[in-house]
Amino acid sequence: MAFNLELKIKVDSHPQIINKLKKINSKFLGILKQKDIYYKVSKGLLKLRVENKNYWLIKYFRDEKGKRWSNYEILKLSGRNPEKYLSEVFSVDQVVQKERKLFLYKNTRIHLDKVKGLGNFLELESVVTINKRSSEKEFNDVVRLLNLDLSKQIRASYKRLLEQNDTK
Repeated sequence: MAFNLELKIKVDSHPQIINKLKKINSKFLGILKQKDIYYKVSKGLLKLRVENKNYWLIKYFRDEKGKRWSNYEILKLSGRNPEKYLSEVFSVDQVVQKERKLFLYKNTRIHLDKVKGLGNFLELESVVTINKRSSEKEFNDVVRLLNLDLSKQIRASYKRLLEQNDTK
């Protein structure tokens, strides 16, 4: 399984962050329309990501209380309709729809997300390529370069945030 260190912060808008990303020479990889379908499972999270007629099944386990290390595994799916197939096997728990502007700085993916029903967010995912220590250093460098306030980080998935909205 792969590992990464994550951060999520709610933001008012993305233009100021995009300006900072340009200054640190991050690479803009494009705009993605994503639909994440979460399934009810006994442990961890399991979701089907639908993106431009591509399908990935992603399982992951995340430390929601500590530094938000995640270990995850991704399977690319093919076939007539993976979404229908999986919904016949698993109960759908939550659906998250978002538009994601994707940037890359070294081994850190920077997501500027507009999530339906939740608003605007910034996410960092520093992928472990050598070891956790080097990834954490890069993660901290990106936090510093973007001048992010770690006290504002959200330690929940979009799935959980939507569930909290549903109970209000």
